[in-house]
Amino acid sequence: MDKYTEKALKLHSQGNNCCQSICLAFADKLNIDEDILFKISEGFGAGMGNLQGSCGALSAAVMIAGIYNSGGKDAQVRTKSKTYRLASQINNQFTDLVGSMVCKEIKGVETGQVLKSCNGCIEAAVYIINNLIFKEN
Repeated sequence: MDKYTEKALKLHSQGNNCCQSICLAFADKLNIDEDILFKISEGFGAGMGNLQGSCGALSAAVMIAGIYNSGGKDAQVRTKSKTYRLASQINNQFTDLVGSMVCKEIKGVETGQVLKSCNGCIEAAVYIINNLIFKEN
């Protein structure tokens, strides 16, 4: 298990939501203050504001892709299409690894069949971030 996975899982065990846990784990690579990352990612927990929609771990991966890839507001024309392609790849890989992008489906809320735990989703998202965004193992 790599250091980012370990850190994200530890942060999750301390009460941070899935999105916060992943964003904070990668704070050193993003050059963004941890308090700001915490605030930005707070509403993405439990499938966006506890609505059990888009998985928070997946949301974190897409956020990190944007932070890492974007050239900023003055460069959006140059970087937006690449960021969209990256987000699409992240979504596809996450679905392949987890079985869904939707929190309530992942948790088996309606079917009773759990696809992955939150920790499993965090591990999958960190794996994707490392291999698709930062290209590390």
